[in-house]
Amino acid sequence: MTKRKNHAPEFKAKVALEAIRENLTLAELSKKYGVHATQSVRGSGRQSRT
Repeated sequence: MTKRKNHAPEFKAKVALEAIRENLTLAELSKKYGVHATQSVRGSGRQSRT
């Protein structure tokens, strides 16, 4: 059984900023940082909910 990765807040911020810039597709971001595509956008709709 493999252990789940815990990413540092700095890493998460770097991935989030690149996703916001939209210079790369989600697939390209996922490959570049070694995360699943849904992980890079998970929670993107949380701010719009009240």
